[in-house]
Amino acid sequence: MAAISSLPFTTLGQATDRKPSVSAARAFVSNCCGIRSRTSFLAYSIGVRSSNQTSRMVIRCAASAAADVPTVSETKANFLKAYKRPIPSIYNTVLLELMVQQHLMRYKRTYQYDPVFALGFVTVYDQLMEGYPSNEDRDAIFKAYIEALQEDPEQYRKDAQKLEEWARVQNGESLVAFSSREGQVEGILKDISERAGGQGNFSYSRFFAIGLFRLLELANAPEPTILDKLCAALNVSKRSVDRDLDVYRNLLSKLVQAKELLKEYVAREKKKREERSESQKANETISKCVGELEFQCAGLIDVSLGLRCQT
Repeated sequence: MAAISSLPFTTLGQATDRKPSVSAARAFVSNCCGIRSRTSFLAYSIGVRSSNQTSRMVIRCAASAAADVPTVSETKANFLKAYKRPIPSIYNTVLLELMVQQHLMRYKRTYQYDPVFALGFVTVYDQLMEGYPSNEDRDAIFKAYIEALQEDPEQYRKDAQKLEEWARVQNGESLVAFSSREGQVEGILKDISERAGGQGNFSYSRFFAIGLFRLLELANAPEPTILDKLCAALNVSKRSVDRDLDVYRNLLSKLVQAKELLKEYVAREKKKREERSESQKANETISKCVGELEFQCAGLIDVSLGLRCQT
């Protein structure tokens, strides 16, 4: 696999040829709506088969659970309240689309935070925001984004850094053999393996796949067989990881292209401003010269008139 050189992530959608951002968001929303509909129908069916009292209990529980989960609009609103400065459209559009998809991941019933997921998101975010005009604003946006999802931005950064530092001193073999070793990161990977194997909540996502990809990159282990073994050790589907990394790699160039276009646009606008400024300065210089000539001519006329009067 090629190493990550940049992370143009206009969206984490399925499609690659048509505009992925809108289709991906709609696909995610459609899937979630379908899941909710089936869940509601199941709850309703159980309630019908039971007594009226049981039915009321099911409805009350469903309403209570729904009330605890914020809507996508509420998550967006929380982000915009926390970070009120304008964000350039090339970044803002992607961030909000990314937030919609992460909201749907975050509030799945099986979701449980894990550091590999955090590493994947941090990798996406840092590459997406590379070249942002202000580092301070970039950090503030990250904080507002994660807090809007009711999670801890410091934990994301801390865990991502921890995994990166660990992976840099690993190789392909040691990376795969985490289950036979002791250590903080090894314990994290063991926990993921147990949960993914059915002993707890585990929700696979594309951020998790990107986190694995980042570990392999930092460990300098590009061989496909290493990924096979790592997926097996973690009890995650290699097929799903391959599919998502293909989508990921296919989208790598798109943000780069968009950023290049943005740079060209900024350069053109800067050149136009400089040309307008130079033209304005030239006009001011000409006006000043003309004014001085007019003043000198007026002086000469006054002198000439004075001489005639004396004569």
